[in-house]
This record gives sequence, structure tokens and C-alpha cells, in this order.
Amino acid sequence: MLEVKYFQFPGELLMRMLKMLILPLVVSSLMSGLAALDAKCSSRLGIMTISYYLWTTFVAVVVGIVMVYIIHPGGAAQKEDSEDSKKPMTSSADALLDLIRNMFPANLVQATFQQYRTQRVPELIPKPTVAQLLDETTTRRLYIYGIQDDNGTDVQNFSLDLTPPPDVIMKTSPGTSEGMNVLGIVIFSATMGIMLGRMGPNGSALVNFCQSLNEAVLKIVAIVIWYFPFGIVFLVAGKILEMDDPSAMGKKLGFYAITVVMGLILHGLFILPAMYFFITKKSPIVYIRGILQALLISLATSSSSATLPITFKCLLENNHIDRRIIRFVLPVGATINMDGTALYEAVAAIFIAQVNNYELDFGQIITISITATAASIGAAGIPQAGLVTMVIVLTSVGLPTDDITLIIAVDWALDRFRTMVNVMGDALATGIMAHICRKDFVKE
Repeated sequence: MLEVKYFQFPGELLMRMLKMLILPLVVSSLMSGLAALDAKCSSRLGIMTISYYLWTTFVAVVVGIVMVYIIHPGGAAQKEDSEDSKKPMTSSADALLDLIRNMFPANLVQATFQQYRTQRVPELIPKPTVAQLLDETTTRRLYIYGIQDDNGTDVQNFSLDLTPPPDVIMKTSPGTSEGMNVLGIVIFSATMGIMLGRMGPNGSALVNFCQSLNEAVLKIVAIVIWYFPFGIVFLVAGKILEMDDPSAMGKKLGFYAITVVMGLILHGLFILPAMYFFITKKSPIVYIRGILQALLISLATSSSSATLPITFKCLLENNHIDRRIIRFVLPVGATINMDGTALYEAVAAIFIAQVNNYELDFGQIITISITATAASIGAAGIPQAGLVTMVIVLTSVGLPTDDITLIIAVDWALDRFRTMVNVMGDALATGIMAHICRKDFVKE
């Protein structure tokens, strides 16, 4: 409806602001962050910490994807083979190859607004006619005995098209789809950041530029967050007006919230403590009891950065972790280890695909896994930063970014739970690194 589009205009401005920030946010955060971390990563502690954080974040994404496909919150009542479902026109092999191609874009400028997508085009192969298959005598006999008049003697003049329909085969051809190639930009920015870190003083000028750009972008994000409540009201209201059955969408949102919470519980209360137990051979219950105050603060503030001083105090005084290990592992974790955010973004992206009855292919699921991991690393430890990086994940697979408004209603509550998982992951990682590197720090 035209009136609804006018009503949604303030919300449309909000989405345009968020899309505007994707490119500078991804490039500046990854390049500056990896360049700054590279010098520290030369040590055993740095290598183990970064590897562990990346692994647990990827595991969180996998948990989220498995949960959302098991529960199917966005379309529990729909059949997978529904006529309205938008099935991808490429095979799994093509999707996987497209994923690899998009990791290495041929043109970085084009990658900012287009991504490679293999297209399947139908090609008609004509079959030989009856006249080509049969000789002249046989054709005449077919004509004589086939078409006769009422007396059975005179042959009627009759034109009959005996040409069989052509065969149709699907050929692949290179093509593009609209939307930023986030995956290629992430790979390039990460590689550039690592190389800048290894260049030392020669790369410091560009590193300083990226750090300044990142700080400026985050300040712009803070301004957009101030506009967020105003713009989101019009977006949500417009979406409700467009819905044929708002109660059905409310039911789907309930299943979505259950999916996210169950995924966070599985990852935060079972997988992460199990990893701590198997690596350290110590009780995770005792360890978690020592950081209970930090977990409660994270639940109240919904900010892992704001909880950082409390987490530091709990680990130092209650769990007796070496101060030198805490000083490195905890700040790095508060910056790049966002297990709860990564899980939430994976679930939300697939939920939005299910709501739109869009079937994701294998390559798109892998893309969601990688971009959710990378986007969570770039997420600042501020409240509702996941909504900003959510735009990156949706853009990477061509899903409608406007549908973020569907999950706004429950995001304020889910944000607190995923922040708790983020803080718990940082604290458990600090304990694991203290156990692995205990001999190195005894010598110092």
C-alpha cells in the first residue's frame, strides 16, 4: 500500500544509514584490529587465545544454525516443497564454487555493490524430424495409409507437424547479483590487516588511519543509535500494517526467541563449560560461581565492555588467575569474542529467510557462518551492536534488511542473554589460557 510506504519513510532512512556504515565499519575494524593484534600474536599466548576465540565463535554459529533448522521458527507450518518457496536456481556445487569465487573478488570496487552468482540458463536442443529419420518411400507410405477420405481411396491434402519438442538442458553462465560482496571484503580486509601488522613501522601510517576511521565510524554508529528508537517505531508499525495475520507472526517470533535462548543455553551452559573441563580437568561450576557477579552485571547492562572491570576483578580475586594473562586475554575477548552475538546473527538471518519462504543453499549457509563470525568480531561491545552487524550478515546472502524490524520486539531481552554468553566465554577462555600457558608465566 502506498500510504504504508510513506509512513515507513523515517524507518527507511534508518536502514539506509545502517547500510551506509557497512563498508567503512568492516574495513576499518578488521584492518585496524588485526594489525594491532599481530605483534601480540607472535607469542604462544596470543596464538592460542586468538585460535580459541575463533573456534568457539564458529562453534556458536554452527549451534545456532542447527537449532534454527531443527525448530524452524520462521515457518513451522509450511512445507519445504511449497509452491511459494523460492528455491535457488543453482546446485550445491555451484553455490560452493560461488562462495570460493566471492572470497577473491576480481574487482574490489565491484565487490562493494555486486557479488558473483552462477546462473543457470535453459538451452533448447532441437530433435530431428520424422522426415529426417525416415526415407522418402517410408514417409510416403505413412502419408498414404495414415490420412484417407471417407471412401478409403483418395488421400487428403493434410499438413501434420511431426517435429518432436526440443530437449531442454540447463547451462551455467557467469552472472552477478545485487548486494555487497561482504565475504570478499572481509577476506581482503583481514589479509591487509595482518600484512600491515607484519610491516611494523612502515605500515603504521595506514594502521593509524584505519584506527582513526574506525573510531569515527563508531561515533557515527552512536549517533545512528540515538535515531534508532524513532526510526524503528515507524518500521515496526509499517511491518504490522503490511501483515495479513499479525498473530501468526507473533507466534513465529515466540519460536524465534525460544530458538535463540535454547541455542545460548546449549552453548553457554554445556559446550563452553565442557571445553573448560576437558582442557583444564577442573570443575567449571566452581569457576563460573566465581564470575557470577560479572554475569549479573552483563545481564543488567547488556554490554560486555561495561562489564570488563567487574570481570577482571572476579577473575583476579575469586578465581586467582594470573594478572598478566587477564590483562591480555580479557580485553582481546571483549573485542573479538562474541559467541552469543554470532549465534544470534546466524539464527536471525535464517529466521528471516524462513519468514520470507526463501530456501538458502549450501553456499549461502556457509556464507552466513563466515560472515556471522567475522561480523561478531567487528561488533563493538555496546548495547544492541548486534543489530548493526546483522545488516552485514543479511546483505551477504541477499536477504531483505528491512525485515530486521521483525526481531526488534524481542531483541532487547535476547541482547542481555547473548551478552551473558559473551562474558562467560571471555572468562572461561581466560581460565583455559591460564592453564595452558601456566609454565610460561612461572618462568617470568
